[in-house]
Parts: sequence; C-alpha cells; structure tokens
Amino acid sequence: MILNEVTKAIFGRQTVREYKPEQISGEQLQTLINAALLAPSGRNSQPCHVRFLQNADMLRGMQIDFKNLVGWDTPVHTRSDKNPFYHNAPTFALIFAEGQSHMDGGIMAENICIAAQGIGLGTCLVGSAGALFNAPEGVKWKLKMNIPGDYVYLIGICIGYPDEKPEQKPRIEDRIQVIR
Repeated sequence: MILNEVTKAIFGRQTVREYKPEQISGEQLQTLINAALLAPSGRNSQPCHVRFLQNADMLRGMQIDFKNLVGWDTPVHTRSDKNPFYHNAPTFALIFAEGQSHMDGGIMAENICIAAQGIGLGTCLVGSAGALFNAPEGVKWKLKMNIPGDYVYLIGICIGYPDEKPEQKPRIEDRIQVIR
C-alpha cells in the first residue's frame, strides 16, 4: 500500500460525533471552501451550493424546527438536547443543489471531509436534516442562508475539533473485487 498525505487522510478519517466547542480557524475554513470549490461535477456543471454555518443560534433554531417536524421522541437524535443533528459541531456545512445532483454533492462532501481530516479536523456526514430543509418548514432557513426555495438539501457535514477518537468500524471486504 502507498502512503502519502492524501491516503493517510483517507485511511484516518472516522465519523466524529463529539466536538470541542472551539470554532475552526479562518485558514481551516478557507481550506474547506477551496476543497468544495474544486470538487469535480458532471460536465463541470457545478450544481452544488454550500453554506458553512457557524451561527450557533441558527443551528439551535434549526434543531428545534427539525425535532418539531420529525417528533421529539423519534429514533432520529432522541437525545437532541445533548446530541442534535449537527452533533454540537461549531461548523455545519450544508450542501444544496437544484434538482437531483446527489452524486455531485457526495463528491463535494468527500472533498470537504478528506481535506478536514488532513488539517486536523473531524467530520460527520448528516443526511437526516433533509427532513427539515426539504419540507415547507425549511424554506425560512433556506431564505436565511440565501438558498433558493426549490433547491434540494443533499447532505450536511459536521466539522470541528474532535473530542473523541472513534474506532475504525469493520468493513465488508468482499464488496470490492478486481476483475482482470
């Protein structure tokens, strides 16, 4: 196996659900913005719109609206006071697109996650928040973030300094095959 800075970041990335309260630096944020901007997309259409949200009041408000929509006793984030959908990360990136650009959003999310790992940050991908942002109740939040109302939430990314060191989860190796 070949190890370099990129492969070490890929092999070292884990889903982090506990974060320190310190905000990421401006230089780190700019690195993640550049990683998002340089993500490839089909026919270079660049359909994704990203918002790096660092406003704790907005995040808390979104969490309340999310739980009001999906229910306070649902399996999704039942400990919402301790562990909201954004896992108390100081930065939450939201990726939206016009139409169904899920592949492009996934590629962009991976760029952000690997870049974050490479600069000492932890990440957690979040799909469940789409229940809010793709519902009528989410339109007000899209407006506050300058996202057109018809754009679809693709995925979110919790970003911050890890406050845990998760173990590598087992992988199903027979899902990968080489055919020669």
